[in-house]
Amino acid sequence: MLMPSIFGENLLDDFFDFSFDNNFAAGGSDLMRTDIKDTENGYEVTMNLPGVKKEDVKAELKDGYLTISASANNSKDEKDDSGRYIRRERYSGSCSRSFYVGDQVTEADIKAKFENGTLTLLVPKMEEKPAVENKKYIAIEG
Repeated sequence: MLMPSIFGENLLDDFFDFSFDNNFAAGGSDLMRTDIKDTENGYEVTMNLPGVKKEDVKAELKDGYLTISASANNSKDEKDDSGRYIRRERYSGSCSRSFYVGDQVTEADIKAKFENGTLTLLVPKMEEKPAVENKKYIAIEG
């Protein structure tokens, strides 16, 4: 439900204060922000995954596409002194991004490290094998 706003602020922002501790739950703009750096031997892919645990991150290589997916299940409970709920918030979601890395790259070629909410992947450069043109002739009878 949309609430009226005055001077660009929602009237109930201060009352409910729907702020989360991590950007994943809030759908923040830092989620899956990716930097790709071209190095001498390959590409260094750095992806921000704030609020995501290592076990919730998956990297898959299929048909030359590297797909990174992440999921999160967060809940935040606040109670007053008598144990009554003041606020209960839950979030569950997932997201993914795909990058074309080439058909020659294998899972064993890619090195991955997850540390402090940042996933770093080292993808080697593979030389493109020139396509050999196979001429196929049609037999002419007569």
